Amino acid sequence: MLHRSWVSGDHCNSQILGKWYVVQYYASSEEALSYRCMREVFTMATDRPEVSMNFTYIFTDDPEGEKLVGNITWRIPNGNKPAHWVHAEDSYEGVYNTYVLDWEPKSWALLLHCAEKSGSPRYLSSFIMSRRPDVAPNVVSYLREKLPRYDIDLDYMFPMSQENCSGGGGRPGFDPRILTNVKHPMKVSH
Repeated sequence: MLHRSWVSGDHCNSQILGKWYVVQYYASSEEALSYRCMREVFTMATDRPEVSMNFTYIFTDDPEGEKLVGNITWRIPNGNKPAHWVHAEDSYEGVYNTYVLDWEPKSWALLLHCAEKSGSPRYLSSFIMSRRPDVAPNVVSYLREKLPRYDIDLDYMFPMSQENCSGGGGRPGFDPRILTNVKHPMKVSH
């Protein structure tokens, strides 16, 4: 499941540190892309096996283009499996696993997030990340081909605009072509 370069603990995790652009995004709860200009910075704790992701994003329908921030911290439960992280915050109820499915440390990475909570449907999300605002089409195809085996519906894996990300008015960077009339697989007609 994991890329061959994830061979041992801290060295491998330290290579994912730094700045990334999210160039494609999937969330099982979303029918259309809700975000644009998503960027991430990964850091690692020096005193414990934890990885943190600070991220910024803009909602696609925000006419002001306000940049928002967030943070997720994961524990690395097993140093022999450094590409598996578990949500570290106590505020989350349930199991929230993150996997680095594949990567080329200087260029791109593919993350899969899986949240399971008793009595709720499983939530999946995935990011194709790049060190640059874009990534070669052949790399995107290669990474997207890995996702269906994890129940990711590629019809809902959307390109993430990285243009006009400084905020401001209007809806810069929003591409209406990503909206489709296809029914989302999580939606059930009653």
